[in-house]
Amino acid sequence: MRKTLPALCIALACCCGAASAAPADEPLPLQAAVSLAEASPAAPSLISRAVDGVEATLEEALNYLGIRYRRGGSSPETGFDCSGFVRYVYNETLGLVLPHNAKAISQTGEKVDRHELKPGDLVFFNTMRRAFSHVGIYLGNNLFVHAPRAGGRVRIEDMNESYWRRRYNGARRLLP
Repeated sequence: MRKTLPALCIALACCCGAASAAPADEPLPLQAAVSLAEASPAAPSLISRAVDGVEATLEEALNYLGIRYRRGGSSPETGFDCSGFVRYVYNETLGLVLPHNAKAISQTGEKVDRHELKPGDLVFFNTMRRAFSHVGIYLGNNLFVHAPRAGGRVRIEDMNESYWRRRYNGARRLLP
């Protein structure tokens, strides 16, 4: 079941793809990024496509809040596991075909330091006593969306909560 994007989540859908006066740890609001992209003489179409890609990816991910977790799941109809959720969202929005395995996904894209995270980046955690065993999509402001575990549903969590902070393994960027 697809849900409409709540107004609160629109505030999370932001992009730091364009140069801004915002501090590195504060994402540039989407509307400001779009304005910069339209005014920028340096490859505005490239910046606009990046903003559109981030916005589409985050909006698609947030459409599935509340979908139940299912081990091996890869669709909203049957449920998602963490990698199935990420794989589905990136395929629907960007046509990217990612592996259905968090460890394998962790080897795609470019490595990103935690202090350089941008919305749309993938964040990885050690939740099964092995590195890169869980993946989610970074939203900004230390929040990420993911399919958590059996009995859970797709939801937003804070990476600063002690559970996630202790288990953080790294991040990768697939979007420009």
